[in-house]
Amino acid sequence: MTSQDIDMVGHTEDGRRDSSLRLDDQLCFALYAASRAMTGVYRPVLDQLGLTYPQYLVMLVLWEHEASPVKELCAALQLDYGTLSPLLKRLESTGLLRRERRVDDERSVQITLTEEGAALRERARSVPSVIERAMGLSSDEFVALRSALHRLTAVLTATAELR
Repeated sequence: MTSQDIDMVGHTEDGRRDSSLRLDDQLCFALYAASRAMTGVYRPVLDQLGLTYPQYLVMLVLWEHEASPVKELCAALQLDYGTLSPLLKRLESTGLLRRERRVDDERSVQITLTEEGAALRERARSVPSVIERAMGLSSDEFVALRSALHRLTAVLTATAELR
């Protein structure tokens, strides 16, 4: 079937329905809906920590590495500078991190956890298990889903880079 065989309302010339144009058949929509639902599960848990979901992601990187140049944070979170910068400013204003120009390269900004930011890690330790329980997946299903999503991201990123 060619694109010419499909009219604007998602039917073939012979009147059969083209299921590829149904919303529920779209992988992109399934991922979008799952992402929104996942963020909704995180919201009340993170509210107790005083964090939004994007701020939580920043903190995860810093809890793992303690400090990071902004450029590396952008890469780790797959965000551009314009998106990340307001998140960092907000986290700095709440006292969770510091932004400082690097002594060895003043063009680079180093992000460092404050004592308060480091202490928040202990309060956040239960977040992953709360989310895993809310998902209702077995450990094997959880690992398989995460692996499939990592593979999908890698393939789509490589495809986008080829354009």
